[in-house]
Amino acid sequence: MRAHHVGSLLRPSGLRAAYRRHRRGEIGDDEFRRAQDEAIRHVVALQEDVGLRVVTDGELRRTSYWSRFVAAVDGLEVGMSRFKFTDATGDRLPCSAPWASGTLRCWQPIAGGELDFLAGVATAVPKVTLPSPSTMQFGNGPLSGPYTSSKDFFAGLSTIYRAEIADLAARGATLVQLDEAALAMLCDPAVRRRVEAAGEVPGQLVDDYVAAIADAGADRPEGVTLALHLCRGKGPHWLAEGGYEPVAEAVFGGTGVDMLFLEFDSARAGGFEPLRRVPATTFVVLGLVSSRTPELEPRDELLQRIEDASRYVDVERLALSPQCGFASTAGGNPLSEDDERRKLGLVVDVCQEVWGGP
Repeated sequence: MRAHHVGSLLRPSGLRAAYRRHRRGEIGDDEFRRAQDEAIRHVVALQEDVGLRVVTDGELRRTSYWSRFVAAVDGLEVGMSRFKFTDATGDRLPCSAPWASGTLRCWQPIAGGELDFLAGVATAVPKVTLPSPSTMQFGNGPLSGPYTSSKDFFAGLSTIYRAEIADLAARGATLVQLDEAALAMLCDPAVRRRVEAAGEVPGQLVDDYVAAIADAGADRPEGVTLALHLCRGKGPHWLAEGGYEPVAEAVFGGTGVDMLFLEFDSARAGGFEPLRRVPATTFVVLGLVSSRTPELEPRDELLQRIEDASRYVDVERLALSPQCGFASTAGGNPLSEDDERRKLGLVVDVCQEVWGGP
């Protein structure tokens, strides 16, 4: 399968209205859930109509890509991140992040219900997305509370991830993706300086996060493909810039994942040279189509960039996608649903030309 998208999709207008009404107490949980169900059916049909053979539920039941994980796990809460988003004008915007606050304990399946509904309405292969382990620590800095070491904290998290992946596999999941921002951010010298000022060692953080991903995916059931998406931000905003070279050897070779979703949509992402670090057994999905802006990328440019990337990874181990989701938070990116459809259709069309099908 060559044509992919990262995970989140724009909320249809009816669902946005339902979110507002539910927040104001004008509709109850059952009516809100029915609105989510209807919206998911809509976005699944959109994906399948453009020719995608792998689909998600658009993360439409989540207020952010990590919200369901935090809601299901005791010992995590929501606070303000120590990092801020930047836009093209240089304006900086605050954002929230998970905070570790107590002993970790998962008391319910995290994405199992999402998968059950998606599998029931899709004919294509369903993909499940989860936030990566580093998401639960990087935004709030050095650990405090019951965990005296990052090793103990991530060991507790990894137990939760392994149980969750096993549960998803039992429900029929064959593709599970971890969304990872911290390792992409640690490519940026400014971010490295920020964590050093907090008393942390960037290289140690990289090692801790890589080990946590490897541990989370260890002993995954046969038939489950584990993917890793490296992300620098959302919408027209970003958290960091810089190519993957500072972390490529550790991340590409040490996480043990089967697929890498990598952003290459702008100069901030650097060149393809770090792909030389990708193991021969790993599949690479090139994030060349921007989910940040409505303008369609020129087809010839995409074809040339795929050819350039194939200097480092054989074209038979490459695929194509947008660089990130269209709505990693409920607000979504500044695009219309028609823009989203055209972007996904472009991915499918280019895959047809390069590989003979999506």
